[in-house]
Amino acid sequence: MRLRLRAFTWLLDHLGRGEVATLTPKQLAARRTPVPASGLTALFVGRAERGVRTTTGTVEGDGGVRLPVTFYRPDGAAGPGVDASGRRPLLVYLHGGGWVGGSADGYAWLCTGIAAATGAVVASVEYRMAPEHLFPVAALDCFAAVTDLVADADRLGVDPARVAVSGDSAGGNLSAVVTLLARDAGGPAIAGQALIYPATDATLSSPSIRRLADAPVLDLDDIHGFLGLYLGHDLGPDGAGGASDRTDPRLSPLLAASHAGLPPALVQTAEHDPLVDDGRRYADALAAAGVPVRYTRYEGVPHGFVSFAGVVGAPAFQARAEISAFLTEVFTP
Repeated sequence: MRLRLRAFTWLLDHLGRGEVATLTPKQLAARRTPVPASGLTALFVGRAERGVRTTTGTVEGDGGVRLPVTFYRPDGAAGPGVDASGRRPLLVYLHGGGWVGGSADGYAWLCTGIAAATGAVVASVEYRMAPEHLFPVAALDCFAAVTDLVADADRLGVDPARVAVSGDSAGGNLSAVVTLLARDAGGPAIAGQALIYPATDATLSSPSIRRLADAPVLDLDDIHGFLGLYLGHDLGPDGAGGASDRTDPRLSPLLAASHAGLPPALVQTAEHDPLVDDGRRYADALAAAGVPVRYTRYEGVPHGFVSFAGVVGAPAFQARAEISAFLTEVFTP
């Protein structure tokens, strides 16, 4: 990694993060604090694109609970993505944070950029998180939210035949799970999935989990901690606990009985990321099932690199451009 990026990730790893499994409720809540893409913060996380309006609302989660959602809509009645009826495509974005942290605000630079490039309405959903809400609540919330947004297509001015999902890390995991649930439930129809360094195998069988156990930003202890909080029990020092839960496809989409019939996929990974092989293996599984898939490994960057675009620079913007190009393709009839 470049020196500036190495220094930045060192600061992330050493300035008060603490081991995930030992964080207090107050420290966990701090991980959900919105990160506005403005002022000095934007120098690190990237600036929101102009010409995209931001509004907030709610969407129905599992069991009828209302979940906050942030909408990013390109200005104007015309432009890329708009069909003859004036409707836009819809991208549902699911943020990362290990199922315990993160918020929609931290992804404004990414979501507004995708909205501007594709003409899509981007809906960034705030699903319920652990440890207050354990597996599979987040997965069921996300599926319910996608279903509700599609059902509300007329009011939102979006085309229910042009819907995609995307997310990073835990959000990439949830996006992949949503496509499985949608396929098995007979809908809603999803045109594409853009998965950014997704976690796909909670049994931690990917070789890179051990090979990159001491990686910056996300290390093996973090992975154990996030999984333990999501599942509701300590995985133990070797990470072996909770094996029965961890093979559930709603947590480990790689372990689904079949990947046939899933939507076209873009899978992006990072060179210095313990989850790099999770992404590669999932892309291979999709391809083996006949699903059109593009796999890209970004060199010289760690896990989470799209979340600090101002520091990472070109690779983060290239990843956003690749996502936008992929979505433009799947949104084109």
